[in-house]
Amino acid sequence: MSSELNFREEQLGTAMKIYISGEVDIYTSQSLKSRLYDVVDSKQMDLIIDCRDLNYIDSTGLGIFVGTLKKAKQFDKKIYLLNLKDNIKKLFIITGLDKVFVIE
Repeated sequence: MSSELNFREEQLGTAMKIYISGEVDIYTSQSLKSRLYDVVDSKQMDLIIDCRDLNYIDSTGLGIFVGTLKKAKQFDKKIYLLNLKDNIKKLFIITGLDKVFVIE
C-alpha cells in the first residue's frame, strides 16, 4: 500500500510543528522515525504533529509515534496530534493511544 510520505517542519515559539502527509506504513516508517527522532533530539521541544494530509497509518507507524513520545518524555516534552482523519483517530481509540497522546 506504500505511497509517498512527506514531512515538513516549522518552529512555532517553544514548539515544533510537523506536517505529515501521505501514508505511514512499513515502507515509509523508518524515514519518519529518523526524522521525528532527529527533531526531538536536536530541538528538545514539544511537537505538534499536523495529520491533516495523513491518509493512512499502520501498526508500524503507530509504533513510531509511541517511540517518539517516549523519547520526547525524556526531555519532559509532549506530542500533540492535530487534524486526525476519522479512520486514523479510530485506530488511536481502539489501541488506547488516545489516552497517551494529546489529540486535538
